[in-house]
Amino acid sequence: MDSEAVMRADAVALADRISALLTVVRSAEAEIGSLLVEIESRGVMELFGYRSVARLFEHLADVPKAAAESVVKRARGLTPGRNLDGSPVPAAAPATGAAALEGRLSTPMIDTIIGVVTQLSPEHRDDAEQHLLSFASEAGHKQVAALGARILAHLDPDGAEPDTTEPATPSRELSLRHKRTGVWELQGRFDDETGTRASALLDSLAQRRTTDEGPDLRSPQERYGDAFSDAVDLALNSPDLPMQAGERAHVMVAVSLEDLKSGVGRAILGDLGTMSAAEARIHACDCMLIPAVLGGKSEPLDLGRQRRLVPPGLRRALYLRDRGCAFPGCHRPPRHCQGHHVRHWADGGPTELGPVSKWVRAIR
Repeated sequence: MDSEAVMRADAVALADRISALLTVVRSAEAEIGSLLVEIESRGVMELFGYRSVARLFEHLADVPKAAAESVVKRARGLTPGRNLDGSPVPAAAPATGAAALEGRLSTPMIDTIIGVVTQLSPEHRDDAEQHLLSFASEAGHKQVAALGARILAHLDPDGAEPDTTEPATPSRELSLRHKRTGVWELQGRFDDETGTRASALLDSLAQRRTTDEGPDLRSPQERYGDAFSDAVDLALNSPDLPMQAGERAHVMVAVSLEDLKSGVGRAILGDLGTMSAAEARIHACDCMLIPAVLGGKSEPLDLGRQRRLVPPGLRRALYLRDRGCAFPGCHRPPRHCQGHHVRHWADGGPTELGPVSKWVRAIR
């Protein structure tokens, strides 16, 4: 047997050992849950002096309160119990409890099955639970959840009665922050439809791509990061993208001609960032180049009295000169600003790039 075959055999043995240990751990967790239900039925206050069995487990296991409450809630769904007066409390999913004691089910799988059967009427629970358990032997908890959704849709196609006839407003939040380290931090939360569409888009762009240089060794996080960058490029190239400040959305990179030719030095990227001149050279192969002469006093773009509104060329010159709002104390980036006549155009103010005292950039 060659060395590669030995390594494969060792890997299989390691995986088998992990599976065996998981069975032991899951069985122990299920047994702990059944013991907690038994303690609760006997009276945790009388036995141990705790207000609830969750508080007891919180201290015994040294886990957060929320984690302890989740364990107890799961155990109640799996294990029949008794009230303090002796009346029985049936389990929502007793067959699932038996499978859990054997260590055959993961915690997400158990929660998925309990979540489905508790939404069904008692006469349908047993059959639905058996279907879910049979499917669970060869599928993951996500597939079982999909089957559960189909069962619920079949038994209760109308679902719960809505609180209102008006559709709920989708929940969409996103924040994009530029950190001092020079990286951008993205965080957000979306409704199910938006998240599903975003996942489908990124999945299609994040596939592994084998090239002549060899296999794609990027991690999943790296592939999805590259996919997000590709999605931004696709959006920026869309002809339907709204205009911003009179121009299509774009990113401006300012670099001297000498640095652009040599590839040595730094370029100013957007409002706050920087990039190397070598990277600017790469992007210059597929972008619109706009030469600008910026002397010590700023080379003027003189449009005289023919136009009042600031044209795109003059906006770019303002962008390069002021790097944002010139109003004292205002730090808004150029794309949030408008060119403004300090001396109003109606009073003879020219539409030209003059000294700083002639122009400010501010929201109007």
